[in-house]
Amino acid sequence: MSVGERAGDVRIAVGDGGAVRTITLCRPEKRNALTHEMFSTLTDAFTREPKSQERVTVLRAEGPVFCSGVDLRQRSEGSLEESRSPLELLCSAVWRYPLPVVAVLSGAAIGGGFMLVAHCDFVVAVEDAKVGNSAVQLGLVPPWPLSRQVETAARSALARRLLLMGDLEPATRLGAVMITAAVPAEVVEGELDRLLKRLTQNAPLSMRAIKATLNAELYVPASHREVVALIHRAQESDDSKEGVLARRERREPRFLGR
Repeated sequence: MSVGERAGDVRIAVGDGGAVRTITLCRPEKRNALTHEMFSTLTDAFTREPKSQERVTVLRAEGPVFCSGVDLRQRSEGSLEESRSPLELLCSAVWRYPLPVVAVLSGAAIGGGFMLVAHCDFVVAVEDAKVGNSAVQLGLVPPWPLSRQVETAARSALARRLLLMGDLEPATRLGAVMITAAVPAEVVEGELDRLLKRLTQNAPLSMRAIKATLNAELYVPASHREVVALIHRAQESDDSKEGVLARRERREPRFLGR
């Protein structure tokens, strides 16, 4: 697709004399959920060598939601060990893109949308935008290199703020990165109860696989068979099928840990 044209639900335009390339997700009626066609177009856009005049790429979306993630009806069932998912290929392409990528959030970035944002160099967001990944609530597990990048991005953002700025930060400002919640003393127990309730509602196999992912050493394929096995177990479990079905039926999932 040539620059300045639209392919399906993705539009690419160039401004500022060719210095700024803007890629826009154009599926607002479906909260910009990513389809196979969108993955193909976006991955192609980030794997091509940038033109000589290009300096930065802006990734944004139409409508009130930046991206609700992968379209559940097109979720890949491919092998996690032998191939990489379309989301992983796209995020890798964004991460490896030779010029800065700036995500603009006019609303929520959820699931795969959040993973995509985590691989951008900079993020500009409206103050009420929300980000996160609910795979654990569906009995699913994100590709583990993507989960590790979320951890890396969070630590990097915190380190840059603490060391390059040099200012002491109040606990309330660090809550999103280091502290799960910073609340008044009289509501600590209530906050603890809320957290425990939330965690116990999630899929246990997914939590085990995600915890193993975050605790694993740097990626060496031969030494991570146990992590891959845990992810496979969660992805192929009855809980994962129940989680996706419950989301489609707009009801609470009934996880059994199998």
